[in-house]
Amino acid sequence: MKSLFIITLALAIGFSANAAPREITLPPDTSTLRTSDLPGYAIAQRKCGLCHSADYISFQPPGMNLAQWTAEMGKMQHAYGAPLTDEEVKLVGAYLAVTYGGVSADDPAIVALSAAAAPAQANIGTIDVQTLLDSHACLSCHAIDTKVLGPAFSEVVAKYKDVADAESKVAASIQQGGVGKWGQVPMPPMTGLNPAEADALAAFVLKQ
Repeated sequence: MKSLFIITLALAIGFSANAAPREITLPPDTSTLRTSDLPGYAIAQRKCGLCHSADYISFQPPGMNLAQWTAEMGKMQHAYGAPLTDEEVKLVGAYLAVTYGGVSADDPAIVALSAAAAPAQANIGTIDVQTLLDSHACLSCHAIDTKVLGPAFSEVVAKYKDVADAESKVAASIQQGGVGKWGQVPMPPMTGLNPAEADALAAFVLKQ
């Protein structure tokens, strides 16, 4: 009786040992972060999209305050290895608290965080490509000769070998991000880079 029940159930749900695997095509991710003048917005654009889409934010409880959003970013940093510094955790937490949690941009804690971040952002100094690679987590998705999530730098070199203005085009791709040139894994826009930094990264990639 038990065997008969199992067979009947298997037939009912369409079970077959020889059934072909089903292919499921998910719709493209079109979610984007809400824009903001807060410094944490640019950081979130560069780094949060490495692991999940922007609509992940909607899964969090509404009305989270600054401490709660900062704790959430701290969890991403320590539990999941998000490439964020302690300062970036605070700045992204502030951006999320204001933009998605309803905290006022005039809140003294938000104003203080933004003011402290401003001098560091303005003082670019000499461009250090290795620092850019590390701070923007470039090597989390790319390697010199091996495809990771994105193309290997050597693949980029081959693709742009005979392209006019290759450096400026690669720099634009780095800043703007996108999807489709190298498959369906999106590259988040790196809007926190200034043009000189994007050019330096593009020049580095094309020399590999």
